[in-house]
Amino acid sequence: MPTAPDALSLTLGLLAFASLLAAGLWAPTAWRAWRRRRIAARPFPAAWRSVLRRRMPLMQALPPDLQLQLKRRILVFLAEKPFIGCHGLVVTDEMRVLVAAQACLLTLNRPGEHFAGLRQILLYPSAYWVDRREADGTGVQHERREARAGESWVQGQVILSWPDVLAGAADPADGDNLVIHEFAHQLDQARGRATGAPYLGDHRRYARWAAVMGREFAALRARLASGEAGLLSPYAATEPAEFFAVASEVFFERPQDLAREHPALYGELARYYAVHPLSWH
Repeated sequence: MPTAPDALSLTLGLLAFASLLAAGLWAPTAWRAWRRRRIAARPFPAAWRSVLRRRMPLMQALPPDLQLQLKRRILVFLAEKPFIGCHGLVVTDEMRVLVAAQACLLTLNRPGEHFAGLRQILLYPSAYWVDRREADGTGVQHERREARAGESWVQGQVILSWPDVLAGAADPADGDNLVIHEFAHQLDQARGRATGAPYLGDHRRYARWAAVMGREFAALRARLASGEAGLLSPYAATEPAEFFAVASEVFFERPQDLAREHPALYGELARYYAVHPLSWH
């Protein structure tokens, strides 16, 4: 059994080790926060401002404080997230800025790190083809090719068709925005497979989220079954994850319609995204 001085030395040693361990865990986080503040303080390039003026009308509708905040987030996003051109596409600053601006809309007014698991953005010069295997009613597997404009993978990749990125930014009031859709999936996938319930922080918020989203999802499916069209596209009815992504597109681009036709859904998304696009439009 150690003597009292030995026990005291052991205790002090353990405390010192714990302090070093805590400092080691804290240091990368503190350094990353310091680095991001430095990046966000840089001047926003004039060429990038020109891209947003020409390609993203919604930028000019934002209040001045949100415009400034968005520019800072774009700077950090582009400093951290690599872009890869596919099928011969050469990625330009215009492409990077336009994707980053639309993606960072989803993070305004929200503290903390977003898209932490995002490792790279893959850009295609057009819609691309993927091979899928599906089982028919008898269980027999069939292969088919499917054209896609974008995807979000839980492994940390977002895949986008550049023409669809352009089209989504060009019309800020049609409720159709590929970047918002796929990056909403990234938020949903922050802690694993997309379920339609992104991380909300306080566990008490999940009950209300589930009630509102579940009710709206079921109502959409019922309307479609009766042949009734609505504000949300039929694709939103395929699964809860797609419902959240499609509703996010409409929230940012057609907020008046969403607030009028689905006030509970608008309110839940406004609480989650911490913005009120009604005032922008």
